[in-house]
Amino acid sequence: MAGCHLCNKSIHEISLLLNIPRSTDSGVITKSKQLGTVTQSQSGRPPKMTVRGQRMYASHQLSAESIAKDLQTLSALQISTTTVHREHHGMGFHGRTAASKPYITNAKRQMQWCKACHH
Repeated sequence: MAGCHLCNKSIHEISLLLNIPRSTDSGVITKSKQLGTVTQSQSGRPPKMTVRGQRMYASHQLSAESIAKDLQTLSALQISTTTVHREHHGMGFHGRTAASKPYITNAKRQMQWCKACHH
């Protein structure tokens, strides 16, 4: 729309060409004149947990419930445990534990254990 306006087309011609209402076209053109751009500042809902909140709990090995309670007491932010899980998952933290393996230094006993536990 702004490109058509720069090519000296009228609002009526642009609205007929693009099949949009004239009010929409005039609004976009005035916004592009004022701001220099047509894009919106933010689309969608803003994140519940800020970057600072993510950094606070990135290195801690706490449960999601305790993190949610801490955030509620410190910043009066109502946040659910599911949101905390989602944020940690996005940061690369996953609730996985390593498989339990015995510490065997003797190579012969280690091979015996591997053969016994092999499926």
